[in-house]
Amino acid sequence: MRGRPGSAAQSARRGAGHPALSQPPASRHVRRDSRPVTPRVAVTLGDPRGIGPEIAARALRDSIDAHIVVIGAEDQIATVPATDRVSTGTWRASDADEGAGRAIRAGRIAGHAVERAVKLALAGEVDAIVTGPAHKHALHLAGFPFPGHTEWLAELAGGVEVAMMLATDTLRVVLVTTHVPLRDVPALITTERVVRTGRLTLDALDTWWGIERPRLAVCALNPHAGEAGLFGDEDDRVLRPAAEQLGAAGPLPADTVFVRALRGEFDAVITPYHDVGMTAVKMAGFGRGVNVTLGLPFPRTAPDHGTAFDIAGTGTADPGSMRAAIELAIRIAARSRART
Repeated sequence: MRGRPGSAAQSARRGAGHPALSQPPASRHVRRDSRPVTPRVAVTLGDPRGIGPEIAARALRDSIDAHIVVIGAEDQIATVPATDRVSTGTWRASDADEGAGRAIRAGRIAGHAVERAVKLALAGEVDAIVTGPAHKHALHLAGFPFPGHTEWLAELAGGVEVAMMLATDTLRVVLVTTHVPLRDVPALITTERVVRTGRLTLDALDTWWGIERPRLAVCALNPHAGEAGLFGDEDDRVLRPAAEQLGAAGPLPADTVFVRALRGEFDAVITPYHDVGMTAVKMAGFGRGVNVTLGLPFPRTAPDHGTAFDIAGTGTADPGSMRAAIELAIRIAARSRART
């Protein structure tokens, strides 16, 4: 790891009194220096009770061409290879507190780490962020009332329109709806919402992946894409007009669209709800998948798994997805800077 010593961490440690941190700008910082610069990436460790700290340490053990700023509990960031470290509190695994109190402390450490990473990104102190796995219930208890990182990051960035992408080397899926009950999905799927998600996807594939003419497919909501209305009319009434506006294929049945994408026919698949997209991408590359938030004024990636409390501390957690998330963040940041 390399970079200008202390640039991000020194700014972060100045805290809320620093103008760039207390009042983060809403727009992307444009760099006018065309010289090659090492990407600067903030990595949050996630819930201190989970596998985030250990997979970050193992993922960063091998050399990586980036200026890494690790953010999390003071006693955990010390063990993670990094250029700079920013503390959001102290976590001691031997503390006796249990139950809600312990969860609240964990949620605060994880939540403040995400907030600090976003402030650094909006202030131009880092070029991308990678978020470690956090526990939603702990975050809620600690006062961060969001259904997931995607919605939370959108709010922190000024209420921007975002979408969740899951990506492997062979498949990319983007979700139209995320963390909502399945029974609510049909009412939430509108032509306008699908089109917005598709446009975010097209822009990201162009600017972040360098694909000049992205090929999209829209995954159907109902079995057999509704079978001419026998199994529901949403595919013909809602999804087909959206696909036409986007110049995308579909809607195509879920039992074939991902196979076609894996064979190289599509660059991304727009999926109507969480589990249909997540299941496909995890089957395509569990342990290598990356969560990417589209629409933010900075790149954000994350591993494709949760906190895994049951194996935390055992040394058996696979750091592959975290490493993939960091590497993808670096590539996107480098490409974004090259375009400015």
